[in-house]
Amino acid sequence: MAAAGCKLLEDTAGKAVMIYKAFSQVSYYYRLIKRISRFLKSNKVDLVVVCDSPSFNFHIAKAAKKAGIKTLFYVAPQLWAWAGWRIRKMRKYCDKLCCILPFEENWFRQRGIDAVFVGNPLLDDLASGPKRYGRSYKSFEPKNLRLAIMPGSRTAEIDSLWEPMQKIALHIKNKYAGARFVTVAVDAERQQLLKARQIPGFECEYRVGLVSPTCEDADFALVASGSATLQVAAVGCPMVIMYQSSRVLWHLVGRWLVKTRYLSLVNILAGVELVPEFMPYFTSIDPIVQTVERLLGDRDSLAQISNELIKLVEPLAERKARQEVAKIVIQMLE
Repeated sequence: MAAAGCKLLEDTAGKAVMIYKAFSQVSYYYRLIKRISRFLKSNKVDLVVVCDSPSFNFHIAKAAKKAGIKTLFYVAPQLWAWAGWRIRKMRKYCDKLCCILPFEENWFRQRGIDAVFVGNPLLDDLASGPKRYGRSYKSFEPKNLRLAIMPGSRTAEIDSLWEPMQKIALHIKNKYAGARFVTVAVDAERQQLLKARQIPGFECEYRVGLVSPTCEDADFALVASGSATLQVAAVGCPMVIMYQSSRVLWHLVGRWLVKTRYLSLVNILAGVELVPEFMPYFTSIDPIVQTVERLLGDRDSLAQISNELIKLVEPLAERKARQEVAKIVIQMLE
């Protein structure tokens, strides 16, 4: 946005945290909400576009409503998964909702929200769009495995997932000596963090911000749960999805709040466990290692998963999300 000429009141990109570490940021966001509220009252604003992060953006949308400004929500909050009681706030503060998952449009419309599916922005930049067909794996040999490792973009994700992912890779290397590894960081700063936390005996190629091209060249992937899973799916790369949480918080709160049968985005969209998910993963990596090794030894399963991933992503890529949202913004301004 800054490159496009946007004046930044605050750059919050580095503040993204996991839920169980969010409490440390409360005072920062409280001050920021107050600052933005003052800005909306004292400046002529034609439209407020809030993107993702509902816990923060509901406050911004409320401030916009008080100032008499229309609000567009871009990326629907996942109320269908948890926190369904927030739908009343959505009806009150949201003038238009742009959804990036196909089923969300009907879900929110049935609950009184003016919602529209705009496509998925993660797939806008694919050079030739999602693949039309999955991989055959007929000539695949585990001894020549190329494994992509995606430990996530947040520091908290790297803290919890990078070391166990490396250990899983080492187990695979012990069985398949020719296995090679490549990992992707969201930026140069995260790349340096990954390198600094590389464990003894582990070696890999490091890349920055190239999820889809990297997985297009990979045979299999270990992926932190989140948006990257769709980019991996778009190139038909089979994967195992991981997410780590506080065991105490998960049993006390998490498992009672989450309403979906599956927790990873890929499996939620598929409606079945299309790819193995270890969510939350707590301690032992043994079940993950066993699952990866089982899949690597089954060419038919790898090919089937690859084909199903391609079919899953196709509806998400039928529209260019950025273009669709831009059109809606112009319509609301007119």
